[in-house]
Amino acid sequence: MFRHAFYKASTATMARLKKFEAFKGFSGKVENMDLDGDQRITRLLFCGPYFPASHNYTREYVHNYPFIKVDDVPFADVPNVIGNYDMCIVKDMRLNADVISHASRMKLIMQYGVGLEGIDINAATRHGIKVARIPSGATGNASSCAEMAIYLMLGLLRKQNEMQLAIKKKKLGEPAGETLLGKTVFIMGFGNIGIHLAKRLRPFDVKILATKRSWDLQKPHKSDGMSSASPTQNGTNDDLVDEKGGQEDIHTFASNADIVVCCLLMNSQTAGIVNRTFLSSMKKGALLVNIARGGLLDYEAVLCHLKSGHLGGLGIDVAWTEPFDADDPILKFPNVLITPHVAGVTEQSYRSMAKVVGDVALQLHAGTPLTGIEFVN
Repeated sequence: MFRHAFYKASTATMARLKKFEAFKGFSGKVENMDLDGDQRITRLLFCGPYFPASHNYTREYVHNYPFIKVDDVPFADVPNVIGNYDMCIVKDMRLNADVISHASRMKLIMQYGVGLEGIDINAATRHGIKVARIPSGATGNASSCAEMAIYLMLGLLRKQNEMQLAIKKKKLGEPAGETLLGKTVFIMGFGNIGIHLAKRLRPFDVKILATKRSWDLQKPHKSDGMSSASPTQNGTNDDLVDEKGGQEDIHTFASNADIVVCCLLMNSQTAGIVNRTFLSSMKKGALLVNIARGGLLDYEAVLCHLKSGHLGGLGIDVAWTEPFDADDPILKFPNVLITPHVAGVTEQSYRSMAKVVGDVALQLHAGTPLTGIEFVN
């Protein structure tokens, strides 16, 4: 069986942790363990059963450190046990003020990725708990999500559902699909994922439109030990874009695009941003892809524009409720593709993020500064 080669913790952290390590004799059993005399354990709570590779890979990464304990706990049990943990990896659970109030020994709440919309950050701050995300640029998460966006684009253009039907009916040479060549793609949200998407779209000879809050010169920088996305050969990532705009330009860009890709963070300003007005501004027959958060799209508006035929196709890796109802009316359309929130779930991305979580746990245990994560409070 393939065994992943585990990364080693940083030298500084290892030095501080040395006195905690267990000595294993030839039997492989723990023969002696010094945990500062009080058997101190740093406990990590992973919320819920979904995205199992997150807790499985983290558990593997810290396997040789018996003073780090990783638990995955059912959603319903989290409020009752959260007070026993030092770190919480929230995944897709919503941590409201009431749940956070029970986290009496919690030092850090973080996401196994970027999205923090499910955490009451103000409540965490009031209780002295830090909240953080893992920057996507250096872990492979942004690259993985960008590749999924292209997968969904190509699946819609080449009519994936109709191809499967043709195979079942033993037909050849149909359906006739389309190519990315010559298309105009609007990337709504030019952050790390948008940048990686633009880099990968360039060889397809497309025109790229993109919006973000500020188009100030992006310079390579490091944030808490993690480097940001690298600059292009011409100097900055902005050079990947043919037309740049801000929030005020989203409807104009939508009207000129053959494909719109949502790469926005989910917050109070972006929730439901793809509404009836936005969809009506899109070209008739244009495609919509969402690899960010389901709540960015207004469900009723999307359903209405699919029914009318104005929306030419929908590709989503995220949904309004998750897991999404397999019998939902939206999934009845042949020009709709859905994947089960796996855009960022790749071996490279999840192993890299397991390393970040594991290293943070080791640093927390040793009392050293926490690196590799981006704090938001």
